[in-house]
Amino acid sequence: MKTSKVALVLMVLAMIATLVSCAPAPAPAPAQAPAAAATTAPAQAAAPAKAMKTYKDLTVGYAQLGSESEWRNANTASVKETAEQLGVKLIFSDAQQKQENQIAAIRSFIQQKVDVIGLPPVVTTGWETVLKEAKDAGIPVILVDRRADVPEDMYVSYIGSDFVEEGRNAGRTMAKIVNEKANIVELVGTVGSAPATDRQKGFLEITKDMPDMKMLDSQSGDFTRDGGKKVMEAFLKKYGKDITAVYAHNDDMAIGAIQAIEEAGMKPGTDIKIVSVDAVRGAFEAMIAGKLNATIECNPLLGPQFYEMALKAVNGETLPKWVPSKEGIYLPDNAKEILPTRKY
Repeated sequence: MKTSKVALVLMVLAMIATLVSCAPAPAPAPAQAPAAAATTAPAQAAAPAKAMKTYKDLTVGYAQLGSESEWRNANTASVKETAEQLGVKLIFSDAQQKQENQIAAIRSFIQQKVDVIGLPPVVTTGWETVLKEAKDAGIPVILVDRRADVPEDMYVSYIGSDFVEEGRNAGRTMAKIVNEKANIVELVGTVGSAPATDRQKGFLEITKDMPDMKMLDSQSGDFTRDGGKKVMEAFLKKYGKDITAVYAHNDDMAIGAIQAIEEAGMKPGTDIKIVSVDAVRGAFEAMIAGKLNATIECNPLLGPQFYEMALKAVNGETLPKWVPSKEGIYLPDNAKEILPTRKY
């Protein structure tokens, strides 16, 4: 009997063990959500922003074309004075009216690793090679006062006047002064330069359909006072009193012409009407004296605009391809009142 009880107990234990072994295993505890890890993991370090340059960080090379006129001297003064005011390091070169000197200056600026190059091209052609050298060196070039005949990717911006419109304004003004009837001689600027080409083009656009506005002759006075005087002397010898009007591409040549006319015994501004371009102080003085009939403004004070564009260029900003100057037309009527306000 005792043996039977023991056997029964063993049988019951075996059955319990079988049931336990067949029961499904408990599901593992869910892993902790990784959301917290996403918020606590250290963020990837951002690349440091490129430091923006200031005016005091700039080194600028400026290849000035020369000092041929009162206008050019005012332009040079604006570039130099503004650099000093802003704390810009300026490396300045005077090319003395020679393209080869400007090209040599640009190459020197490239070797010195300037930040920006300013260039008023003495003529329009012959710049592609040296401007490509500047571009390959990563140095932006800004054209100042004059354009160059190069692809637009060779320079970042042009700051200056619309020379064709200046010529148109001169033509309109001259036509009004002489009632669309005159025998005109033209004192042309430097041959091949943008202002000479465009001022002539604009003037002729206005006068070509006026049959009594006759162009007797055109010769270059190279934008200089002495050149203007010499060319006017030659015109007076050739045409004498047939000349009734002078169109000068700048005020300095007009002032030279005034001297030649006076020395020939005639009255500039009366016997021969004169219209010129630039609106420098000397032109206002000539208008006050009754020797010049009008001057079309071409603003030389481009220093502030140039350095503003230079700083934007080195800091990677996109610049407009042309930043036009604001300019006017001046007549003798208010020349005396305006003269004291002129900065050039």
